[in-house]
Amino acid sequence: MPKFLDGIVVLDFSRVLAGPFCTMTLADLGARVIKVESPDGDEARGMGPFVDGNSLYFAGINRSKESIVLHLKTPQGVKLARRLCQKCDVLVENYRPGTMDKLGLGYDDVRKLNPSIVYASLSGFGHSGPYRDRGAYDVIIQAMSGLMSVTGSDGGRPTRVGASIGDLIPALYTATAILAALNVRDRRGGCHLDIGMMDCLVSVMENALSRYWVTGEDPKPLGNRHPAIAPFSSFAVDDGEVVIACGNDVLWARLCGALGAPDLARDPRFVSNSLRTENATELAVELETALAGHKMSECLELLSGAGIPCAKINSTSDLMNDPNLHARNMIVEIDQPGIGPMPAPGTPIKADGFDDDVRNPAPRLGAHTREVLSQLLDVDSEELARLERSGAIGQAATHGRQSHLRNKCD
Repeated sequence: MPKFLDGIVVLDFSRVLAGPFCTMTLADLGARVIKVESPDGDEARGMGPFVDGNSLYFAGINRSKESIVLHLKTPQGVKLARRLCQKCDVLVENYRPGTMDKLGLGYDDVRKLNPSIVYASLSGFGHSGPYRDRGAYDVIIQAMSGLMSVTGSDGGRPTRVGASIGDLIPALYTATAILAALNVRDRRGGCHLDIGMMDCLVSVMENALSRYWVTGEDPKPLGNRHPAIAPFSSFAVDDGEVVIACGNDVLWARLCGALGAPDLARDPRFVSNSLRTENATELAVELETALAGHKMSECLELLSGAGIPCAKINSTSDLMNDPNLHARNMIVEIDQPGIGPMPAPGTPIKADGFDDDVRNPAPRLGAHTREVLSQLLDVDSEELARLERSGAIGQAATHGRQSHLRNKCD
């Protein structure tokens, strides 16, 4: 994997999706990520699909990490966590605001132990404002950010985006903020990063706010169309739908020529992008008439040959066999304990001189507890045994433990 963050130690108190995706990104960049779990484990370990009781959901967002089990409801568990805070560069947590403070692990507590720490809090609505105490999931954030209001079929009901981008976009913002904070840490010391999921999704609403300001009307779902570019949508061919995007008049004229309809480029309704956008419904009718009789493969060859941005709407099975993804090491196989070889997306970060191989599996619950505590805190075997007996730390989970976690969540 890339070693941009070689030597950086991340203490990861996050769970489920947003926080773990952030810390997996840091692990992909070469950081050592120590995932701190409760005796019951990250809730994602109980989310399907499963193979022999082991969660592929968890495996897909926790690769290349180490797992330790600390019981933070015990004084000894909290004491160990505080000692680990002194040994790390970054701490990531995604509890509701105030939860870490109650444990004695909030930013004000931790910076006294480690003034140079970059402490990242990722929550639904941030640590300030009237919504700070609300819980959040992806669908809540997609709704409240306004994203759902502009997603869906033209004239249809608002729809959640198929991937959990209410978690994933905040995860990437958090990773970006951590990298920026690490860059200035030597000059200004550590800091507290307060990232709100709703803030992050509002920030990627493109031009919805400006459109509302200009028109006084709320933007509505447009299906696959774009509110300011045309053609920019999917169009019917004989055996499916092809996506075509022409962001300027040159591409539009080239498209009309490729389809054998040069007069369409001179049609008064479509001579400029603004007019094509205004008359998008009529434009779709004309394009689908021109596309009639074309098969998908023929259409893609014809348009690609003319330099027109176009695509088939790929299924997941298409991705598994996509030659470009394989050429760029974006479909990798991870040998996950308890599951066996499983496919996963690679890292999209490619850099000259850095290996982009990210095949290390996700950890078993507590698999690295003894190793981490002995390495970083010099805890000897006798003390480790005592801590295990007291319940302050946990041992590596067995296969049966993983199955137990699934049953708890079913």
